[in-house]
Amino acid sequence: MERRMLAQLIAANAVVLSLALAPNGAQAQDKAQDKAQDKTYVMKIGTPTVNDTPEEFSRGFREAVERDSGGRIKVEVYSASKLGSMPREIEGLQFGSIECAIMPPEFFVGVDERFEVLATPGLLDSLAHGQRLAAEPAIMKLMLGLGADKGLHGVGLYMALPSALISRTGIRHLADFQGKKIRIFASKFQTEAFQRLGATPVAMSLGDVLPGVQQGTIDGAISGITVFNAMHFQDAAKYVTEINQPAIFLVIEVSKKWYDGLPADLQQIVDRDAAAESIAINPFAAGLHAKARKSWVEGGGELLSLPADEQMAMMQTLSSVGETIAKAKPELYEAYRVVTDAAQRARQSPSQ
Repeated sequence: MERRMLAQLIAANAVVLSLALAPNGAQAQDKAQDKAQDKTYVMKIGTPTVNDTPEEFSRGFREAVERDSGGRIKVEVYSASKLGSMPREIEGLQFGSIECAIMPPEFFVGVDERFEVLATPGLLDSLAHGQRLAAEPAIMKLMLGLGADKGLHGVGLYMALPSALISRTGIRHLADFQGKKIRIFASKFQTEAFQRLGATPVAMSLGDVLPGVQQGTIDGAISGITVFNAMHFQDAAKYVTEINQPAIFLVIEVSKKWYDGLPADLQQIVDRDAAAESIAINPFAAGLHAKARKSWVEGGGELLSLPADEQMAMMQTLSSVGETIAKAKPELYEAYRVVTDAAQRARQSPSQ
């Protein structure tokens, strides 16, 4: 009987104690939520170039995020690879030491090879076509979802400009590709394309391109005219051949580790503002491309084009690159089909 009474007394005391502690537990939870509301989260954004669309995107993104978060997210922009080369920035994203980076998706192929499908030669007719493609829901779902299991969270995507080829000696004809060492993005699509043209492709981060051209370790490089112009490549090589292949897209990735640590309302702000800026950047990108072409010539550079029949022959040579590379791997081929089907939907008829 005494043991039963003792057990009942202990149980009653436990109930009283739990009731007494419940408000404190709720108060602790409320305090934790208040603390999260008061905390300032820093988002460092790394870009590979300067005076180019990634920097402009970052400015618009920063303004929107800081405004919409009421200052709870503080954005710092580091252009021209100040946070490290593109491979180092990708590692930083995965480990959480960098919160955001903007670069061509091909540089993420070490994370997931499907990142390179937008580099398919012949995919697009124009910059406007590429901008429509980037806004396709199927493309956004595909590209922004890649790397989610490896520390990445995609928030934005846009086409910056078509590719151009800078070279120490002008590439005026298809025959001029023979034997040339050409810097490419880290993409099997680009590797296969330039091998078919008779060149030796060399994957290289942007920070190594100018020294490579100056020292003659490469004969030329694929990038965008806005990059060549902003970084004053005329001093090393004045010839730019506008081959317009492949398209240069830029993906905006944030660290999943950092993103998962944000309160839900701030996660929504980051996603929403990046998506909005991915559309808002399009007129600026088109205008900057036109200005860079003009500025390149004014600065002493030359713009070249292949003869029309040779451009057509080049496109015929490259037309099967995507199919050849993708068909051997089911996941890559599925992504390739998503991209090519969306590109067809985004293509406008000549009368439009």
